[in-house]
Parts: sequence; C-alpha cells; structure tokens
Amino acid sequence: MSLDIFWFLPTGGDGRYLGRSDSARGASNAYLRQIATTAEALGYDGLLIPTGSGNLDPFITAASLATATSRIKLLVALRTTTAGSPTVFARQAATLDEALNGRLILNVVPGAWTEEMAADGVFLSHDERYEAADEFLTLWRKIISGETVTHKGKYYHIENAKNLFPPVQKPHPPLYFGGSSEAAHDLTAKHIDAYLSWGEPPKQVAEKIADVKRRAAKLGRTVRFGVRFQAIVRETNEEARAAANKLISRLDDETIKIAQENQRSSDSVGQKRITDLHGGKRDKLEIYPNIWAGIGLIRGGAGTAIVGDPKTVVERLEEYVALGVDSFVLSGYPHLEEAVRFAELVFPLLKGKKRPFTIQNNLVTGGAFDTRLLSDNRQLTSE
Repeated sequence: MSLDIFWFLPTGGDGRYLGRSDSARGASNAYLRQIATTAEALGYDGLLIPTGSGNLDPFITAASLATATSRIKLLVALRTTTAGSPTVFARQAATLDEALNGRLILNVVPGAWTEEMAADGVFLSHDERYEAADEFLTLWRKIISGETVTHKGKYYHIENAKNLFPPVQKPHPPLYFGGSSEAAHDLTAKHIDAYLSWGEPPKQVAEKIADVKRRAAKLGRTVRFGVRFQAIVRETNEEARAAANKLISRLDDETIKIAQENQRSSDSVGQKRITDLHGGKRDKLEIYPNIWAGIGLIRGGAGTAIVGDPKTVVERLEEYVALGVDSFVLSGYPHLEEAVRFAELVFPLLKGKKRPFTIQNNLVTGGAFDTRLLSDNRQLTSE
C-alpha cells in the first residue's frame, strides 16, 4: 500500500485538550516551522495549511516555510470568495510555486461560516459561492497556464489578463477540494485534481466517490481521492481509546451545546453529514469500528478520528484504499508530538514509508495561548 500521507499545520493554535488552554500553544511561526520541519524529516508527503479568521494567513505561512523545508508539499487553502482577482492570484500562486520549487498544492475552499464571511465582506448564498468559485477557477486556470483572457461574467470582469511568471508545475499547481453538496461535486468534476472527503464511514465515502467519478467521466476527466481524518494511535487499542477520552475530558456540556449549535447553523452539507453522525451525544461517538467522532463535539469540519493500535489503524486505512483512496490528510492534538507518534508507530507498516528516526528530544512542550481559541468553534472549522 503506497499512499500519500499529509499532516496538518495548526495555524490557529494547538493544545493537549479540547476546550481548555492550560497546556496549549499559540500559533507562532516558530512553532509551525518546527512542525513543518519535523513532518518533513519524518517522511510525510505534505502539510495542509488551513484558512479562516481564527488562523494565520495560509499563503504568508506557506511562504515562510519555503526556505525552512525542501521536500514536503504544501497544501495551501485558497478561499475563492476572498482571493480577489483571478489574475492577481495566478501571479501569487505562480510566485509561491517557484519559491517552493514546484511543491505547491491548492486546497479550494468556496466558503466559511456566515458570520466569518460577512466580516470579510462576502454575502453570497451557498450555491452562489460555488457559482463564483467555478467562474474564478475557470479564469485562474487559463491565466496561470499562460493564456491571455478577456472575460465579463457575473462575478468577474477582466480584460487582457496575462500571467508573465509561469509556475514550476504545468499547467498549474494541483487543485484539491472537499465538499458534499451537488454543487461541490459538480465543481470537483469540472476543475479538481483530488477530492478530499471528511472522515465518514466507508459506505458514505464510497457513495461520494462514485458520484464524483460519474460526474467527472461525463466531462472526460478523472479525479484522485483522499480522506481527511484525525488520528489517535497508541501501542494498544486500550491506550488509544484512553487517549481519545482524555482529549475531550475537559469539555463541559455547555461548551458542547454551543459548538453544536454553531455547527448546525452552517449551510455546509458536509458539516451536516458529520454532525449527524454523532448528534452531539457523548454516547454515540464510535460511528464505525475504531472511527470516533469525539473531536466533532466541538470542532467543526474534520471531527472524526481513527483510534487504535498501529495494526488497527492500517486496517482502517486499507478499507478506504479499497474504495480508490490514495491520500490521507491527518492531524492530532498536539500536532507536533502526534506527528512523531503516528510516523514512528504506523509508517513502518506502510509500503513506501521509511522507519523514521526518533526526534522527541526536540519537541516543544509549552507556550502562551489565547484561551478563546480552543473554545471558539468557528476557529476550529476553517479548512
């Protein structure tokens, strides 16, 4: 089983517990660079850099890692609603791809929470955001590929647009994307290179893969597939379950209630699917063998985790591989230590992944942190 395994860069902050900040860390560039260089040394294939008002800017963060890393790919969030002109963004993406020597991947994000978009001056409905994303990506792909483009549409008007600085990757850096609505699947079929599903049970993921494949085939295209999971791996299943329970042990019912209300107010179809898996109930968190939704009690988006010993974790991954998945984007709290733990325990069981060397003596163990961040559900959902 040869897979792409990506890790997550917590640009909104990090901690050992959800809902509490006693042992948490701020999103300093120094800490993020430590995670990035550690992940590269361990053999991870890429890093997801999220977007959102509770996160550091993804493009500036990625640029700061250009000289700190040399091999690992950077999957950088592109929020099409706030990226501005497709022409300007083509120039920015080409510049960053050159600085990274062809290691840039873009994770397309058409929207966010309503309040967050309003603060950024965006007042589009769900389907309007996808319509605008379609127009943006159509123009961006032409411009960054070297075409001269004149266009007057519903959302963008440009004349004689041309990118003078081509990217290293041709025709452009790959586009990744995750979404569960019909509009999302249509956007994937038309523009996207790799579709990322949140960590739903295999049956639900298989249904989405089949639908995306069918829509893409009608356009003469093929799409790769990946899954976005949290990961809690320990030497035994019992230790892994205990670690999962410890992660949410300081969550109180009121915090969960507020987080669940925020999640249910979202117009994201994918968020509704994830929330419905557990319904905000502590006694319904194992939604499939060794797939646990406890993180989703407070964290929107990627709120499900594979929990178990190394052999069990690999068995779960193999179930998704059998569906056609070739990429996993993983994360764990805190992200520095868990990147090491996952690599040391699981990589030796994965084809193509070398056994990593031990670097735990270099780990950060503390730091200042804004107590509002881990308790603000919106901060934990923007990716």
